[in-house]
Amino acid sequence: MADVLGVAPATTLGHFTVLAFGETSLDFLPAEGEVTSRHFAFLVSETEFDEIFERLKDRKVTFWADPFRSEPGRFNRWDDGRGVYFDSPEGHLLEIITRPYGSGGCEAEHPNPLLDC
Repeated sequence: MADVLGVAPATTLGHFTVLAFGETSLDFLPAEGEVTSRHFAFLVSETEFDEIFERLKDRKVTFWADPFRSEPGRFNRWDDGRGVYFDSPEGHLLEIITRPYGSGGCEAEHPNPLLDC
């Protein structure tokens, strides 16, 4: 995941595996049994989106324009930005977006579907 997202490799702190994103981190714990899938969204710049998206395509990672995985091989334009969903190796749904949810408002050419426009 660190390689695809273009961040430093994970470090170990006690029983945590830590993946840092600036001042924010994802801290992983070893788990026994089934892990419940979660959704993690990362707000990235346009340049970072391009770089991550290229790494996804280079690695032949399946990606979707939507969280329901009904639009494979595409990205969305919600909030007049760009967004794409893909699965982590652990089965979590990851998302990279270039605009915060709803930031384009109903005036956007491509309003976020979470808005009631």
